[in-house]
Amino acid sequence: MNPFLSNLRAICYNSLIWALVGALFAVLLVMTHVSGWQQALCFTLPLCLSFGFISASAYYVCKALPLHKRHFFSWLTFFGTSSFFSAALWLLIAIAWNRLCMTFDSTWAFELSTTIQWLTFILGALLYLLSILCYDVLIAFDNIRQAERRQAASEIHAREAELQMLRTQINPHFLFNSLNSISALTAIDAAAAREMTIELAQFFRQTLALADQQKIKLEQELELCQHFLAVEKIRFGKKLQTSFVIDEQSLACLMPPMILQPLLENAIKHGIRDLVDGGTIEVSSKVREEWLYIAIENPIDPDSASAEGTGTGLKNLRSRFASLYGQRCRVDWSKDTAMFRVEIALPLEK
Repeated sequence: MNPFLSNLRAICYNSLIWALVGALFAVLLVMTHVSGWQQALCFTLPLCLSFGFISASAYYVCKALPLHKRHFFSWLTFFGTSSFFSAALWLLIAIAWNRLCMTFDSTWAFELSTTIQWLTFILGALLYLLSILCYDVLIAFDNIRQAERRQAASEIHAREAELQMLRTQINPHFLFNSLNSISALTAIDAAAAREMTIELAQFFRQTLALADQQKIKLEQELELCQHFLAVEKIRFGKKLQTSFVIDEQSLACLMPPMILQPLLENAIKHGIRDLVDGGTIEVSSKVREEWLYIAIENPIDPDSASAEGTGTGLKNLRSRFASLYGQRCRVDWSKDTAMFRVEIALPLEK
């Protein structure tokens, strides 16, 4: 739709612009001693206001012949013809309006000489060409905005596809490890294997309920972790201990789903599993200013080869956070002779 006629405000602005053009036209008539102020304003203001609606057709002329399809001869023929007919129509309106004013009151009109008629025609053609130029600029800016919106939409789709890919890398990884654990446990303790299967089913039931959500509460994430740890504790027994130090304010904070569970899985795989006496995995969270801080710490055997790991899970975690938060997040990990620690800092959202 024509941007100058799209709503009442645009129509008012358009009318104001053409009223100013009419005032300038009146100044020209007065300075050339064609008429006085009264006659000039009575003639030019309604005339230019009417031309404001005639020039609106220039928008559709520009849309019909976009910039990339224009050549000199097509430009000259198409725009020359449209400006000629618009100027001719404007001249006819000028003559009719002036005669109508003279019919009611001759003091409000003046005799249109051939010179004034030619001046009106030429001015109409020039104003129409100027309108074409203005609409070209508006259409170009509108095309730029549409291109920016399309680019933003494509970036969002690409980010969602990347997140989905990363999720599919994490979920099967946990499922395969869990099934292997159940398979190994069935030969040792069938009752424990059954209990482990039930906990695993509960975990995936809850995971499916939250799978389509981009972000969930920390409280929901911790519930998923409890089901996962229940499965692993059946396998490792007293060798696996956990400690949760959770700030009450942090429970309502939002975060991407399936973040802590892979970290807990790594803590068991690369830490607790290789220790003869096992150890305690510590999970903590706190809220400071505009940030949510989460930390997971577990003991490791520095002499074990599996303590090194490949870093794939942590790299995936960084990729997920980068897709969602850009630079407004942090994932760090550190290791000393006896402990491995992962620290996460996310923008505070509730």
